Amino acid sequence: MLETQPAARRTFSWRVVAAAMLLCGWGGNQFTPLLLMYRRLGGYSTLDVDAFLGAYVVGLVPGLLLAGPVSDRRGRRPVLVAGTAASALASLVLCFGAQSAWAIYAGRLIAGVAVGIAMAVGSSWVKELSAGEDGALPARRASLCQTAGFGLGAGVAGALAQWGPWPMVSPYVVHVLLTAAVPVLLLRVPETRAPSPDPAGLPAKLVDDLRVPAPARRRFWLVVLPMAPWVFGAAGLAYAVMPQLVETRVGEWGLAYATGLTVLMLGMGVAVQPVAKRLRGRAPVAAMSVMLAGAALCAADAVLLSPWLAAAAAAVLGMGYGIAVVSGLLEIQRMAGADDLAGLTGVYYMLAYTGFLLPALLAGLSAWLSYPIMLAAVAGVALICLAVVATGVRVTARA
Repeated sequence: MLETQPAARRTFSWRVVAAAMLLCGWGGNQFTPLLLMYRRLGGYSTLDVDAFLGAYVVGLVPGLLLAGPVSDRRGRRPVLVAGTAASALASLVLCFGAQSAWAIYAGRLIAGVAVGIAMAVGSSWVKELSAGEDGALPARRASLCQTAGFGLGAGVAGALAQWGPWPMVSPYVVHVLLTAAVPVLLLRVPETRAPSPDPAGLPAKLVDDLRVPAPARRRFWLVVLPMAPWVFGAAGLAYAVMPQLVETRVGEWGLAYATGLTVLMLGMGVAVQPVAKRLRGRAPVAAMSVMLAGAALCAADAVLLSPWLAAAAAAVLGMGYGIAVVSGLLEIQRMAGADDLAGLTGVYYMLAYTGFLLPALLAGLSAWLSYPIMLAAVAGVALICLAVVATGVRVTARA
């Protein structure tokens, strides 16, 4: 584990890891406000661009499920260095492959792997580098840095695409330039996990690291599982579905509007995260209550098609996202031991990111069902999940 270090050294260490998380998040989310650009300039359909979003989730799965356990056994530093380099590589692929759907799929998949590594490994490394500090503070640091990266990436990329030169190139160039030095800085961060002396037993240990400890399984199934997909389900609704629904109402400002919704949603997520700490055990119920309100606003706006109501829905969903992501991380950190923290963090984020498939699912079903009907059904599912989480919090509190 981490040797004793001066406070200034510890601060430098976790900030470098946080910077890596921020820039991986930047690279993962810079694509989102560009969906309208790819439709208009690239000639891709709504289903195509939502499928590009889905390719990102496909990359996230191995990044989340494998990187965490591997870093538990082989060390945090080499895995996060590889993830940060992969994030820059993804931007290079997207920069030169805008006219090829396969290149976009490849770039998005690599970006997903990078974000998965950053979330599973970076979150755990920040916690370990913050040893001795307030228990909720490392989770807030990790989630704030990741969310800030999502927001900054979307904001800068959307602004460059709307007003800058070479809209399908310049957003990715900026990200590559910002990311280039971070892998080198990570080499100066102290390792907190010693390599495993038993390489032959690594595969079995990787599986073990993904298992929820038996005493925590009931709370995991009743509280974490029904809440987690709403973390990025809320994001998908706010900045993938809603901008496309109101596109005809904002005209030539569609790209700037989509960027604004993304930044608004994530900005609210950052602003509300300190609330999750004060809510303590009630945070999952609060998160799902806010998610339900946001989903209901989306369903109403599917009928009204108001850009202002869409903005209100994005703000509410952002609050739900902020509370849910922090409370979920805190739940996992309470459940995990030192040897499986990154693995279980990866499982949590994988469940959270299944929500990002929601826009593609809705786009696929839109040939048979209208968006008002589908979003009303989404709100109904949110109500059911709220009931399950509320029951789970109450039942497991008594245990």
